[in-house]
Amino acid sequence: MTSSPKDMVAVVKPGQTYVGKQGITYGAGASAETVGTSKICMNVMPMPPGASAKAHYHKSIETIAYMLEGECVVYYGAGLKKSVLINQGEQCFVPADLPHAPSNESGKPCTWIVVHSSASDQDDIVMLPELDAELAKRLKGAA
Repeated sequence: MTSSPKDMVAVVKPGQTYVGKQGITYGAGASAETVGTSKICMNVMPMPPGASAKAHYHKSIETIAYMLEGECVVYYGAGLKKSVLINQGEQCFVPADLPHAPSNESGKPCTWIVVHSSASDQDDIVMLPELDAELAKRLKGAA
């Protein structure tokens, strides 16, 4: 972990990446891992066409995501049966403990800026593989 003294501003330069538990390669942003945050983090989440995050929720952690470029469907709730289309310039709030899975079905890349109420976006993630299988079946049937 890179930490910064409390009297300095820390900068995260582009180019650092990591693969999250959700199966997405993120652009590292300000977090506990990069600058020593303790209560909040922000990362870049580029999604190529056809990319989907694995179904998950963040235990006791809220999420706000801004669609910087493109559009993306977010499946959410019990059984991921609800969905919302997020367009460029829109923000999406995901309450703590709500199952969700973004899926780029647009045919074009999209890029999110994602903020969590935790020092790392990988804190307290609960993976839901049973919902991945259920959503995949539903999407295949809709195609």
